[in-house]
Amino acid sequence: MSGARLLWLAVWLALASGLYFLADRALNPNRIGILGDAPSVTLQRGLDGHYRAEALINGVMVNVLVDTGATGVAISQRTAERLQLQSNQAIRTSTANGDTIAYMTRLQSVQLGGVKAHNVAAVIAPGLDGDVLLGMSFLARMDVRLFQGKMTITQLEE
Repeated sequence: MSGARLLWLAVWLALASGLYFLADRALNPNRIGILGDAPSVTLQRGLDGHYRAEALINGVMVNVLVDTGATGVAISQRTAERLQLQSNQAIRTSTANGDTIAYMTRLQSVQLGGVKAHNVAAVIAPGLDGDVLLGMSFLARMDVRLFQGKMTITQLEE
């Protein structure tokens, strides 16, 4: 391969890498390394209108969809297996997709940036797409504010 071709290949690879980086930041603005460890975290709304972030559950990084309209924390079967969660009891739940069966469990800790809660009620939802739906069993312990495309979650005393 000639030197000119190698140069063009390097330029195209650099451009493609830059575009990938910019698109990834736009689609996933709330990375765990960006959120910091302060007792208040501000999430940027994604292009799809949702608040997605990387969080720690029992010390393991997972992707969460923060949903103030969800009663509790719901975890996909795949993620529950990765976290080695045990289910205590089957329950009937109502979701936007209809009635289903979920399995109750407890999370030792849930951490979003520096905002942390212990002993959080959750369900393992076998039909859940994605990793984790972070609902009110976590958020109700915090001060949550929505303003101009940002969600600020502040730690309250546990």
